[in-house]
Amino acid sequence: MMPASGSHPYAPPEFGAIPRRIVSLIPSMTETLFDLNLGDRVVARTDYCTRPEDRVVSIPTIGGPKNPNVSAIISLEPDLIIANHEENRKADVEALQAAGLVVWVTYPRTVDDVFVLLWDVMNTLDETSMVPRVRLIEYQYDWVKSLFRDETDLPHVFVPIWKDPLMTISSDTYMHDLLAVCGGVNVFAESEGRYPEVTLADVEAAQPEIVLLPSEPYAFTQADVAEFSQLNIPAAKNQQIHLVDGSLLSWHGTRIAYALEKLPVLLKEVR
Repeated sequence: MMPASGSHPYAPPEFGAIPRRIVSLIPSMTETLFDLNLGDRVVARTDYCTRPEDRVVSIPTIGGPKNPNVSAIISLEPDLIIANHEENRKADVEALQAAGLVVWVTYPRTVDDVFVLLWDVMNTLDETSMVPRVRLIEYQYDWVKSLFRDETDLPHVFVPIWKDPLMTISSDTYMHDLLAVCGGVNVFAESEGRYPEVTLADVEAAQPEIVLLPSEPYAFTQADVAEFSQLNIPAAKNQQIHLVDGSLLSWHGTRIAYALEKLPVLLKEVR
């Protein structure tokens, strides 16, 4: 028996038949579909859907998440398009719906939401072969949470997501919740807006003990490590400024397994 997610604003739409032709407009969901043994149903992907690399290479692309070729998607006659509230434009979603296509708009904002999404995918698409794997990831999640449940001295973390202007994350984001689960304290948790703009002076005032520079959505480089190393912050003094795979922080779906494995170790090293 598979857990029911119940009714929620981003639940899957109703179907007359189980979807067999899927267009994925989200890189994390493309990877997830393959991980859940649903890759054979994916008929198109975005230019940024690059994982699993050896399997997506033969699947046609239809532009980027922000500029998909709507006409090309319509011509494929998919019975399901998977999109995301933040990653895709409302106008494109509405154009696809106006053409009579079914669009599932997802929007996980917490780690718990990710597991709801995984079960929704398996239930909706009637593919249960990877239920044991998802349950293992859930056990991994519970174990990681238990490691830090009673901890009070957790490392303070700064994660920029863009450079010009410098932007970061507040508490109302998936990335914030993931950091909290993995044993980190987001130094800009109380900032206004989900993705607030900050200055280097703000970063110095926040005194982060570790800085994680992701490879996406903005691709930070070693030059940025050098720049942040000049700041008067504990992370610079203790050489705790790291380039990290951005997918660990921002991709939903099955990539959560890798995040739960790698991020706690990285954050624990600060202590």
